[in-house]
Amino acid sequence: MTQLRNIDAELERFRHRIFVFTVVVAVCFSLLLMRLAYLQIWRHEDLLAQAESNRTAIVPIVPNRGLILDRNGVVLASNYSAYTLEITRAKTADLEQTIDALSKVVDISARDRRRFKKLVDESRSFESLPIRSRLSDAEVARFAAQRFRFPGVEIKARLFRNYPYGELASHVIGYIGRINQNEKEAIEQADDQANYRGTEYIGKLGVEQSYERQLHGMTGMQHVETSAGGRAVRRLSSNAATPGNTVVLSLDIKLQHLVEQMYGQRRGAFVALDPRSGEVLAFVSKPTFDPNMFVDGIDLENWQQLNLSPDKPLLNRALRGTYPPGSTYKPFMALAALETNARAPEYAVSDPGYFMFGNHRFRDDKEGGHGRVNMYLSIVASCDTYYYTLANEMGVDTIYEQMHRLGFGELTGIDILGEARGLLPSTDWKRRAYRKPEQQKWYAGETISLGIGQGYNAFTVLQLAQATATLANNGVRYAPRLVSATVDAVSGVKTANQAAEPVTLGLSAAHMDVIREAMVGVTVAGTSARAFAGAAYTSGGKTGTAQSVGLGQNEKYDASKVAEHMRDHALYIAYAPAEKPTIALAMIVENAGFGAEHAAPIARRVLDYWLLGKYPNEQDMEAISKGQAAAPIGIPRNAVDMAWPPPRSGASILPP
Repeated sequence: MTQLRNIDAELERFRHRIFVFTVVVAVCFSLLLMRLAYLQIWRHEDLLAQAESNRTAIVPIVPNRGLILDRNGVVLASNYSAYTLEITRAKTADLEQTIDALSKVVDISARDRRRFKKLVDESRSFESLPIRSRLSDAEVARFAAQRFRFPGVEIKARLFRNYPYGELASHVIGYIGRINQNEKEAIEQADDQANYRGTEYIGKLGVEQSYERQLHGMTGMQHVETSAGGRAVRRLSSNAATPGNTVVLSLDIKLQHLVEQMYGQRRGAFVALDPRSGEVLAFVSKPTFDPNMFVDGIDLENWQQLNLSPDKPLLNRALRGTYPPGSTYKPFMALAALETNARAPEYAVSDPGYFMFGNHRFRDDKEGGHGRVNMYLSIVASCDTYYYTLANEMGVDTIYEQMHRLGFGELTGIDILGEARGLLPSTDWKRRAYRKPEQQKWYAGETISLGIGQGYNAFTVLQLAQATATLANNGVRYAPRLVSATVDAVSGVKTANQAAEPVTLGLSAAHMDVIREAMVGVTVAGTSARAFAGAAYTSGGKTGTAQSVGLGQNEKYDASKVAEHMRDHALYIAYAPAEKPTIALAMIVENAGFGAEHAAPIARRVLDYWLLGKYPNEQDMEAISKGQAAAPIGIPRNAVDMAWPPPRSGASILPP
């Protein structure tokens, strides 16, 4: 029997389904309308900004780094543009395989690989790192033809720093290198992050580091439209970068070169100042290094050679090396005696060739002694016994007070970073320096050797030069300055570097006259008379010979029986012309021997150059650099261009 269909019931069910479907569709459309309203109205501004950001990009424009010049306009640091081949590790599947394949297209040396490995260890995976710098046009063309084979590898045009005179004045100029993590954090804390967008290099040493803000310039911005793949299509707007300012040094690079040549292969430091202003005329640390090695990132082999060398070429000896001043300390000790009324100029002591303190014999450098010695003769003849007795009478704390006043054991305030404070001993210093009670006690016998610049005394050559300049300048002390001015890159306006106000020490003019008269006597009839024989000017000076290691009580020094690094240091201080000084200097030649033989001849040639415009000839220069003091021979300054090293780029750029 056939069952009849219930048409009404089926219609009712169909109508119910239609209603449910209609409600679902209406709800969906309502949700879509709500979402559309939310995106188009409430989120309009945010989404518009995101769309604009996807369509455009902000590209930083790295500024040209400022130039560094000497006082005569000679360029000591400049820039040039070159192509680099760079790899982004995050975009390469196999880094080693990529480098091997690249080496068949572009020459990649073992040194390039070592340097790249060092950069990889110091950088993040998404950073673009150079594997080769300074590509030739032919190399650029070869790579461009096969660019498709190397994802993550690209050619970029970059500015490179160039130091045309290589090792010359490298400790003063410094160098630039890639920004490390610590430097990035320092930039962020200093709110300079925006100005360093796109910048990969920063000053690491010397003027490059200390004047980083002036040299860096202001980063520009370029607003560009990009494709979906992130490739720039067109420039929408731009704000040009502002180049860094030119920094002008007070340094005379020809004087710097003269001193470095005369040091030859020997170690040491030399500082020359203008006592009237504190301007640094020469600032030498030997041995030196080539800052160009650091520009692209120094490779491991060269880094180890520099870092592990026993001669420590990376140490700025003029700024950070500390040494006993030896007999160059005696004029300042004599001045302290006058200022404290411990001695009168005419007071004389008997010098039998030694000074006995208890059971200890402090020997003088002259067998049999100097006889009766007053203050003038004590400086001219460099009598140790006179200063043994003086130190014993004054005591360590009085010596400290007077020498601290002259700047020993204190920062000079020079305008580059990293200066060492040195050590000027006192009873308070010893209590703080040692832990054991027996070590903290100051023993009277320790004071004796302080009088001749030995014992705990340890000062920088810069401090010694500043003290000499202060004495030459009638007791007015200036903070040393390496940078004399900056030149605005846009306006060309030259602005003098504001120096700290000079400090007047309040020293007695009569007392300073006594000391300066004796220092003139040193060059006329004293320990440096041979080096300054026939000079056309009058100068004041003082020789010094400082022990690098102590000797026993009855042990006599014999340089021929001592290892080279244990021999005495040679020192000299000077100022000239004596009547109205325009230059004051201090120097040390490490482990060279007597200051009169190995330091004073260098000072003579420096003063000849500065005051008379004379430059040593090749024979004289070679003799001095080997420690063989020759008779002073000078030739006119304008006739020495052949002796001057031309910059690496080619012809000389010296002013006439």
